Amino acid sequence: MNFDLSARSRQHLQGVHDDLIQVVEQAIRETEVDFGVLEGMRNLERQHKLFMRKATLLDGVTRKSRHQTGHAVDLGVFVDGELRWDWPLYHKVARAMKNAAKQLGTPLEWGGDWKRFPDGPHFQLPRKKYRA
Repeated sequence: MNFDLSARSRQHLQGVHDDLIQVVEQAIRETEVDFGVLEGMRNLERQHKLFMRKATLLDGVTRKSRHQTGHAVDLGVFVDGELRWDWPLYHKVARAMKNAAKQLGTPLEWGGDWKRFPDGPHFQLPRKKYRA
C-alpha cells in the first residue's frame, strides 16, 4: 500500500534536519501502516508541558531535547483515520524508518529501543554524528 505525508505532517517537519526529513519521506512510501508526523521542532516550554503530563522526561539530557534542535520527530500511526498507540504498530513504523535510514546511509535511533522510558513514536538523529 502507498501512503503519503499529509500537509499537516509536512508542516510539522518545518525546521527538522533535512536528513531526517528524507528518512521520513522514504519510510512513508515503504511502510505497511500509515503514519504522520505529530511533532518535529519543540521549544523548552512545550518540553516542560509534556513533562508535567508525564509524557516525557525532563532532566539534564531532555532539557536539550533533540526536538529543540530539529534532530527528532514523533510519529503517530493511523488506522482507518484514527490515531493509535498499539506497540506492534510502532514496530512496523520502526522497521520502515530503519530501512529508509539504511538505504539513505543516515544513522537513526528509535526511542522504542531505549531500556529506560521506551518511546515508540520517537525517532532521532544520533548526537555523536549530528551535533546541535
